[in-house]
Amino acid sequence: MERVFLITATINGFLAVALGAFGAHGLHKKLAGLPDKALRLDWWETAAHYHLTHALALGMVAYLATRSPGMSATLAGWVMLAGIVLFSGSLYVMTLTENRSLGASLVPLGGTLLLVGWVLAAVAALRVI
Repeated sequence: MERVFLITATINGFLAVALGAFGAHGLHKKLAGLPDKALRLDWWETAAHYHLTHALALGMVAYLATRSPGMSATLAGWVMLAGIVLFSGSLYVMTLTENRSLGASLVPLGGTLLLVGWVLAAVAALRVI
């Protein structure tokens, strides 16, 4: 499993940097003329920030998976990955579309999964110590 999480971490790191760069350099043109442009740019920035942070966290989980007995690290990785997709993914989609329903349902669920992933990572880390 550690190999899967390490590869997933690097792919997500790449995507987070690429999407962050698009947000900084190209998104302004796409959102030109929209009355809520500033809000949408904030959503994108938040999505990219959490995306990159949790890509790095997946790298930590990959390490923990090599050292920690039990399923905590593996579960942490899958839960964090789902959290990235739901939290950051929904914010990216909300920024580019008129779909606001994601903000009421999937974004909070994704954030909760990210928190649960951190708790599971802490459990795995405690088993290493």
